[in-house]
Amino acid sequence: MTSIKDLLQTADWKSEKHVPVIEAPDTIKKGDSVKVTLTVGKEIPHPNTTEHHIRWIEVYFHPRGEKFPYQIGRFEFNSHGESVQAPNASTIYTQPAVVCNFKTEKSGAILASSYCNIHGLWESAKELTVE
Repeated sequence: MTSIKDLLQTADWKSEKHVPVIEAPDTIKKGDSVKVTLTVGKEIPHPNTTEHHIRWIEVYFHPRGEKFPYQIGRFEFNSHGESVQAPNASTIYTQPAVVCNFKTEKSGAILASSYCNIHGLWESAKELTVE
């Protein structure tokens, strides 16, 4: 039987346009807000056309020593140039980039996943230290 973990792909975001890039500080002080910027296609732009686009990005925080992560947010991108006239006939194209904030008092990992309608699920992670 297939497991979702077997479907998640990862790579270096500098050479693969589907990997969600996590930009956040390496270290914060306890109680400070963490600003997280998530982007797909940061180094190599993703097409984001009607035929080939990023549908969503999710971000989680997994505190060190805890069993499960917490979902921070899910961000959907719904305009990819489609219109009643034809594919790519609209002038509206969402870009797969978001900013979110959260607070934590524990160190752990920021986890992100994204979904491309052609190339499937992608993941990345970044450690966060709380002092």
